[in-house]
Amino acid sequence: MASQGTKRKRDHESSDSSIETTLTTDVIMENARQILQRVTKISDLIDKGSRKKATIGIFGKSGEGKSSLLSAIVGKKELLPSGCFGACTAVVTQVEANLDDSNYTAEIELFSKEEWENELKEAFKDIKDESEERNEDLIEIAVEKITALYGDDADQKTLEELQNDEKFTEIETFLSVSKKIISNSNLSEFTNEAASFIQHSESSSGDWFWPLVKSVTIKIPDCHKLLEHIVLLDLPGTGDCNKIRDDLWKTKLRECSSVWIVSAINRAITDRDPWGMLKHCIEELGPGGKCKSINFICTKTDDINLGAYIRSARLPRDQIPEDKDQKKTCILHRNEHAKTRVKEKFENSEIKKIFNTDNQFQVFTVSSNAFFDNSLNLESSETEIPKLQDDLRNLNKSINIEFTREYVNKAKGVLSLIHSDQLDNDKKVMEMKVIEFKKNLKESLIELEKYFKSIYKDLEQHLSKGVEESVNSCVASTKKLIASNKEGRGFHKILRALCKNYGCYWSKNWDVVLDLNKSLAKHLHKNIYDDFCKIFPVTGKTEKSVQEQTDKFSIIQSDSAYPRSDILHHIHNFIKIEETKLKAALNRDIVDKKKDIYSSIQITIVNEMASCYQQAAAVRGTGSMKKMQDLLINTVDQKKEDMFEKAKTEVLKKFNHFKMDIKSTLENELQETIERSHTQTSKKKWMGKNVILPHQRNKSLNKQSFMM
Repeated sequence: MASQGTKRKRDHESSDSSIETTLTTDVIMENARQILQRVTKISDLIDKGSRKKATIGIFGKSGEGKSSLLSAIVGKKELLPSGCFGACTAVVTQVEANLDDSNYTAEIELFSKEEWENELKEAFKDIKDESEERNEDLIEIAVEKITALYGDDADQKTLEELQNDEKFTEIETFLSVSKKIISNSNLSEFTNEAASFIQHSESSSGDWFWPLVKSVTIKIPDCHKLLEHIVLLDLPGTGDCNKIRDDLWKTKLRECSSVWIVSAINRAITDRDPWGMLKHCIEELGPGGKCKSINFICTKTDDINLGAYIRSARLPRDQIPEDKDQKKTCILHRNEHAKTRVKEKFENSEIKKIFNTDNQFQVFTVSSNAFFDNSLNLESSETEIPKLQDDLRNLNKSINIEFTREYVNKAKGVLSLIHSDQLDNDKKVMEMKVIEFKKNLKESLIELEKYFKSIYKDLEQHLSKGVEESVNSCVASTKKLIASNKEGRGFHKILRALCKNYGCYWSKNWDVVLDLNKSLAKHLHKNIYDDFCKIFPVTGKTEKSVQEQTDKFSIIQSDSAYPRSDILHHIHNFIKIEETKLKAALNRDIVDKKKDIYSSIQITIVNEMASCYQQAAAVRGTGSMKKMQDLLINTVDQKKEDMFEKAKTEVLKKFNHFKMDIKSTLENELQETIERSHTQTSKKKWMGKNVILPHQRNKSLNKQSFMM
């Protein structure tokens, strides 16, 4: 092997001397330096905007300690006002790193003037509704919005009176911009300024602007190691019947790669709400999303009544110290008990059955107060905030390593081509090699098409079965879901709210969750579930997965008929790197397209039922509940064959488009790679080519390039 390597080196040296247009070492190094500079600049550009970040969704009611938890995690006490998460009705709020400067920044996305006027009209309809059908939850939300924004007694006015108020004109002017930016280097000043957009005080009505807000993004300086590639996302879901917020909420939900369920430790075992939220959303997180792990976080562990806990836990007195460590002993005992019980509850839950999360479920017992206050007798590690921080750092680091590897590989690929410019080039061999690459590409695409045809056929069969089951059962399941005997005399209010929110209702406390669209889609989802999890696994790969097929796709075959040479070694290396880069981009795109395919079933059903929901929500007067029920049942019955067939067709259409995107991207990009490797001997020509980085692609992998 050593002699062979020596011979290759000598051949290399002799060929260098015979090249007509020799590239000196200085020229090569200068080219490499410029390339690496460009890669670094593009890396910075991607950091600031176009990178896809890992999203961690956080579930939990207001008052469970979410704000304190997040403030502790980023090490900024009182960064977020207590109760700001969840107090804003259905406002999506996210926290991430500020990568631009050292300021605290809030980017606030606002409703348009027209959107707010429509919401205000609906709010006044709810408030002024004096019929038996009035829904107290919706009225409470409407009053909260109007008084928070316009002040005390604003809900007692008519809409016309409110529109004549000076404050109404001010707010219309305020809504002339779609986004408001708050930025300040002083944390206290920033918190005070941002509070009115993310917080509400019942003791001081007026000038709380959160009702105008769709979403808030809070960017924090000095936390690159924690959140450079991570977004912490609050998922409130508090019963607001605003479709704009609801659609945004569902879109964000599908972005979550991890979920934190937050509950105060004294209610972590018995409280159904956080589990109810998670169960309701599990399909959007699992088969319809990309969630890989679930953390259950028990908060407020320092809040304990020692005497009551000792009695209820029946702790032997000889195990409890008499000194100041007594409180710590009880806290740590309760923490371990809570962890065991929560894990048992998860293992026996429907969530475990639906969402396969082996070794991906963890329980944390945290005290945000004790993390900042040493007098509460807990070591920093015992608050478990550092454990969560370590998890974030490790995730952030792994993503950074992935990005760095891509940039380094990109540079290595370019350097391979530059290096090959020094070597002798047998044009005939190169031309034959290009023919071989193109032949391999064609054959690989044929094999990929066979794979797609096979799984398309399976999907079509399972969807057809789902359509049949849906048609046969949809009327009965609709009657069962909207039957009044479930919720007693007040059910007509829930039914109206369900129609108003296009088929979905959850109460403010999540004690009632009804989703007609999900119920209608269940048989289609059930029948494709197993196949879908194999084709698009959330973690790992299967023999049937698209990722497995793309990963083994290559135009370099081991049984090449042409002898190895220095120049072919560099060309092969370049192509391998380009293939790896392309596959990484494709695999990210696969996740996004998967979500579109899965969600298309329910979206189709919502679209088909939309006019019915609007009509039913408008029904008033005596017997209105039966009229709403009849309208929903009759519409489902009339539309069932066409509606479910359309849902099936939409899934297959999106899957087919997805297949074409994958194939055309592989064909076009690798064809260009072949051409680029073939023209490498002409430095002038090659250096004028566009080089495409993986992260410069959008969701559809459109080409965006920089000039070399």
